[in-house]
Amino acid sequence: MAENDDDNVNLDGVLAEVGPRLRKLRKERGATLAGLAAATGISVSTLSRLESGHRKPSLELLLPIARAHQVALDELVGAPPVGDPRVRSKPIVRHGRTMIPLTRQPGGLQAYKIFEPVRSVEPDLQTHEGYEWLYVLSGRLRLVLADHDVILTAGEAAEFDTRVPHWFGSTGEGPAEFLSLFGPQGERMHVRARPARRERETD
Repeated sequence: MAENDDDNVNLDGVLAEVGPRLRKLRKERGATLAGLAAATGISVSTLSRLESGHRKPSLELLLPIARAHQVALDELVGAPPVGDPRVRSKPIVRHGRTMIPLTRQPGGLQAYKIFEPVRSVEPDLQTHEGYEWLYVLSGRLRLVLADHDVILTAGEAAEFDTRVPHWFGSTGEGPAEFLSLFGPQGERMHVRARPARRERETD
């Protein structure tokens, strides 16, 4: 009986933390309750009660929220990473964007998964030592590199010497999710790709 009581206490504790976690994640994404309601089909009042802890979380409510935020379900409920070999680093919020470190060793090549919320930002070009590679997973990402001002869409990549004045961020039209690999100067990223099919020469 004691074990069952302990299990119930632990479960209640996990469920009690879901609401604050949902609110924090939504604010990190720059989303409103109305926007999340439109994306999930869940009413604003239900979402508000979930975040305040007045509505018990259920699978049918958490699944669409996880899909809307593009996170794993266990990230919403705080499931412990027992026996899981995957890298589970804590997200870092910096300059309005959420960054998830994918590498653990300091120095050398560093990899991040980055979520850029929709917002209006004036490009502020920077220069520093290093080399960077970007790959867009979803949405559209604006890249300003010296005199070039381009929009990268899902599936597109860019790499550049970071000593060249550069900036990347929101297009102002929607959020974007992308990978960033950053290495010391001279440590270029090489992507193996299928060569483009040559057009048959005509006489």
